[in-house]
Amino acid sequence: MEHHTLVLENGRAERAPASLRSVLERRFGHSAFRPSQEEVCRAVASGEDALLVMPTGSGKSLCYQLPGIARGSTTLVISPLIALMEDQTAKLQALGFRAERIHSGRSREESREVSRRYLAGQLDFLTIAPERLSVPGFPEMLAKRALSLIAVDEAHCISQWGHDFRPDYRLLKERLPVLRPAPILAMTATATVRVQRDILEQLGIPRARAFIRGFRRDNLAIEAVARPRGDRTDDLLSLLAPKEHRPAVIYVPTRRMADELAASLSRKWSCASYHAGLTNQERARAQEAFLSGELELVVATIAFGMGIDKPDIRTVVHMALPGTLEGYYQEIGRAGRDGKPARAVLLYSYADMKVHESFFERDYPELSLLETIVEALPQEGMARSELVASLPIPPERQEPAIDKLWIHGAIKVDGDDRVTLARGAREKGAPWRKSYEALRLYRSAQVGEVLDFAQGTGCRMERLVRYFGERSEQTCARCDSCSPNDCIAKRFRAATKQESSLAAEVIRELRAQDGLALGRLYRALGAESALERRSFERLIEALVRAGAIAVAEDSFEKDGEVISFRRAHLAPGWKRALDEGAILFEAVEAPTSPSTKGAKRPAPAAARTRPSSLPSSATVSTNVSEALREWRRGEAKRRGVPAFRILTDRVLFSIAEEEPDTLGALARISGVTPRVVEKYGQELLSAIERA
Repeated sequence: MEHHTLVLENGRAERAPASLRSVLERRFGHSAFRPSQEEVCRAVASGEDALLVMPTGSGKSLCYQLPGIARGSTTLVISPLIALMEDQTAKLQALGFRAERIHSGRSREESREVSRRYLAGQLDFLTIAPERLSVPGFPEMLAKRALSLIAVDEAHCISQWGHDFRPDYRLLKERLPVLRPAPILAMTATATVRVQRDILEQLGIPRARAFIRGFRRDNLAIEAVARPRGDRTDDLLSLLAPKEHRPAVIYVPTRRMADELAASLSRKWSCASYHAGLTNQERARAQEAFLSGELELVVATIAFGMGIDKPDIRTVVHMALPGTLEGYYQEIGRAGRDGKPARAVLLYSYADMKVHESFFERDYPELSLLETIVEALPQEGMARSELVASLPIPPERQEPAIDKLWIHGAIKVDGDDRVTLARGAREKGAPWRKSYEALRLYRSAQVGEVLDFAQGTGCRMERLVRYFGERSEQTCARCDSCSPNDCIAKRFRAATKQESSLAAEVIRELRAQDGLALGRLYRALGAESALERRSFERLIEALVRAGAIAVAEDSFEKDGEVISFRRAHLAPGWKRALDEGAILFEAVEAPTSPSTKGAKRPAPAAARTRPSSLPSSATVSTNVSEALREWRRGEAKRRGVPAFRILTDRVLFSIAEEEPDTLGALARISGVTPRVVEKYGQELLSAIERA
């Protein structure tokens, strides 16, 4: 046994943790901890709640596995993906631990046997999906034994501010108290400071210790290069030409671009595309070939990444602005995991914003569109199919709108797919309006944050580290700001005579008063030179790059709102930078973005009256369609969520039309994501077969 003497806490028996290093060596076969692991393990093993934010591949799993074993009972792991559950369980079993899992891919008999073993105290680890806690009686069954630890993986999914919010995770706050006083460890690879706070609130652990570690990657050099779209493929060919820049992953915004670019690159190198429109088998083949070294390049959408642990990726290229800094950090973090030098290159222009704006308008409709649905819904409620058929809203925008209304509490959708209004939903001060508008504003700003990062000044690694809340005062000495002469994609030119004169003027202003806000500094220069703001920003970038000045974030509070701004300070190397002509400007610069002062976001597409119910087709079997609907109703009731959260109407219709008889055939149907295949594939095929 790994425990020592019994102690009592809140009426429950708990075992004091054994020596962590002893357990690490004997049970896990490791002679030493990785950086930051030991302090987290000690806190959790002693019974403290904790939030752990560390990048993928840095060893988060051990931070619940080791304390769980040391505390001497069963560790409950909550995870959102079946593939991750299966992988972690298999690895634990291979180490000799008694590990099991319960999810929708397992039979009722298998799940019952796992529950029996749990109650008998025969499990070290039990991994479940979050929705399992909504099954009547299941939390109470778990509560019959004292857990050693509750580990919540992918914890950012519980926050509406996170990049992968899942309403199922909201169940945890009301279900976990019955399983206490076991400590809770929330884990995620990416969470901004705002998401971190929300995770703690939603899990009911406001005083948990926060460990934000490991975001600095000293071997990863980052470049952001302003390029028109038409020039980027040529740039890509040039930077991938040296063998030492491969293997590489190239991220693109659309599936079509992934296929076209992969076909083009295949003329020179072994390359494949990877996106959600491919079948499971096609994705698996591409992933396995890349991991084995058979492929040098993969051109992918954001679908590529989960479970990718190839240590020797030398370059990650983004062919356009990514949607969020969280996603961007995760994607570039796949380079150089072997500790050797690696590089991330972002090719962008302001025009990239248009793609994300179209995604935004589709996924986060204007408040007025949501209010249209609320007004159209009778007080007594109605079937969702009847509601959507009556709406003067394009079909592709209906389900996102209904989804947001449900998430923010304006409507209720039961397992029978009947929609009813929440109390007070039509009132002007209804809480759902404020919460949705806040989220919409936040999502709208996220792409702007990526553009600010691309166009920003100073060390790029330091800026990313600070974005995730890790303290940093150290530059990376590798990025395009810290080491411009080592760039592989970005090109620089010497300052013109006028630019050199302006640079000297900036230095004079800062020598007179160091620490000036950039806005004030701009006004001081612009008053005489008619300098445009973007040209001023490029001047500041060049001075930072030369080591002449440093730019720091600052803020103040006004009328209850925190206003952020930046200050410029003289750096020790300012005189040398001026004397040696070290001030360099980017040779190809980003197009100046149009002024946004007073501009309004484009209005939603004009509402059109279109039938929103399933289209009729002679090829669709009514029996199959009804069988799928019946299965969806049952699954929705079992999980306590609306039916459209299980499977949308259009995807259900497409499945009924195709009548697939294998998982591969199911995966090829438009709209069927890998998650649907993974989570419900066998059940869908069984429902079709029974029809």
